[in-house]
Amino acid sequence: MKPPIYGLVLAGGKSTRMGQDKGLLEYHGIPQADYLYSLLETLCEKTFMSLRADQGHTNKTKYRSILDEDIYRGPFNGILSAHNRYPDAAWLVLACDLPLIDKISLKQLIDARDDGAVATAMATQKSELPEPLVAIWEPKGLNKAIDYLKSAESSCPRKFLIRHNSKIVIPEKDQVLLNANNPEEYKEALTIIQSI
Repeated sequence: MKPPIYGLVLAGGKSTRMGQDKGLLEYHGIPQADYLYSLLETLCEKTFMSLRADQGHTNKTKYRSILDEDIYRGPFNGILSAHNRYPDAAWLVLACDLPLIDKISLKQLIDARDDGAVATAMATQKSELPEPLVAIWEPKGLNKAIDYLKSAESSCPRKFLIRHNSKIVIPEKDQVLLNANNPEEYKEALTIIQSI
């Protein structure tokens, strides 16, 4: 039996480069965190919003949420907080800075899932580097990540995936993995969406 897939929207980042909460930016007529949550709800057994403890006042609390435990640094904080709460689930993780990710690409990721790998991650055809924040993390992979972080110099999830047995999935269009981390990239993403 494969572990069930739970969805996780990483909405607990500080968004310092953007200058405002990336989860509240609108690309599709609703806040991006809400949009991603609704996408994952159609594909996963359960879906959760990953939040910082001080985000309890936001509208994100209308969703099932998991608060960051603040044990780990960076994105691993949210991912491993979710894993600690539901250790038998695989987690389809999405970062809030992915305005062009779509259901077709996520279905492609799920269909290509290899539960024998630490994770199944999307990667652009150009880079072929795993994108840890558009990935299905398996329970055993997250257990390995906990051990890895005890002695690793870097808490970068991409480095972990590169050094371990992760499966790569290339989407039909690289642009679905476009990151919007600053105001210029936000405008670029809106321009692309308006042209589609």
